[in-house]
Amino acid sequence: MDASRTRLPLRLVSVAVPACALLLVAGCSGGERAAGTAREGDTAQAAAPRAANDLQADYERVIKDVLPSVVQIQAGDSLGSGIVYDDKGHVVTNAHVVGDGRSFRVTTASSEGAEAAKLVSSYPEQDLAVIKLDRVPDGLRAARLGDSSKVAVGQIVLAMGSPLGLSSSVTQGIVSATGRTVTEGRGGGGTGATIANMVQTSAAINPGNSGGALVNLDGQVVGIPTLAATDPGLGDSAAPGIGFAIPASMVRTVADQIVADGRVTDSGRTALGITARTVVDDGYRPAGVAVVEVSDGGAADDAGLRPGDVIVKIGNTGITDITSLAEALASMSPGDRTKVTYTRDGDERTAEVTLGEQ
Repeated sequence: MDASRTRLPLRLVSVAVPACALLLVAGCSGGERAAGTAREGDTAQAAAPRAANDLQADYERVIKDVLPSVVQIQAGDSLGSGIVYDDKGHVVTNAHVVGDGRSFRVTTASSEGAEAAKLVSSYPEQDLAVIKLDRVPDGLRAARLGDSSKVAVGQIVLAMGSPLGLSSSVTQGIVSATGRTVTEGRGGGGTGATIANMVQTSAAINPGNSGGALVNLDGQVVGIPTLAATDPGLGDSAAPGIGFAIPASMVRTVADQIVADGRVTDSGRTALGITARTVVDDGYRPAGVAVVEVSDGGAADDAGLRPGDVIVKIGNTGITDITSLAEALASMSPGDRTKVTYTRDGDERTAEVTLGEQ
């Protein structure tokens, strides 16, 4: 599945084409109405507005609690969002928001003007980055990260950020799906990252929302909005209600390492240890991934793969191009053993591979 980052340059940027159909999940709820006298019926009818008011109160409480932890980031002529990670001035955002920049202007809820910030480290492989404010303004409030394992389809979520440069904006929706593997486009500043276990949401995610907060009704950040899908049937225009967020568990894993060590030291991402390219058949259709170079001592090298081999399957998953290979590997962990099916000199072969770490 291809998707594009929602970064905001000086104009609205387009997003890439999803490579597979998406399943949207919706839900509804109802309540019982008491039978009996007219007075009892009136009481039952009065319950609905009270429930609506309760939900509205939840929205207002969460927004009041979390929005001060969401910031706007200016990187050159581009705008994005971020979340305050701790009381030391660290801010987590997307790698595609910071781009190649080293210094930034950050507008927080508690500062009168933009604050200066510098890059700590960027990790494009997971499209995450950490920057640090030069000065910690009074009242800076760190966001609370939730437990990604408890995110469930149907949960109400709010997306907070600066879509189209409109700071402190909030949209609402539900969690539409979990466990999505999405590949980001490389055009227009995208990192080309393949990211596993993403949260799909119907909350509107527009250019500028990248790096912001996807929040549950407990006021916990469950993900960082990162990608929005487009509909190839509509000229690659935005596909309404299909956005993706990096889960809080991965945000915490990457950010903790960057804050502590200045870089990611344990990615948890699998590697086959090859440089490769997509090959096509006689009809110019993607037909596999050709090995261009094998890293010495890497997983592929240990399994006997060599340049010129064409990988056509990982486990039981067919491989047609670089994206499908990346998505297959994203579902596995370093140290996993899997079967690689490949062709060499026209013959199909298999090899048992113990995956390495990226």
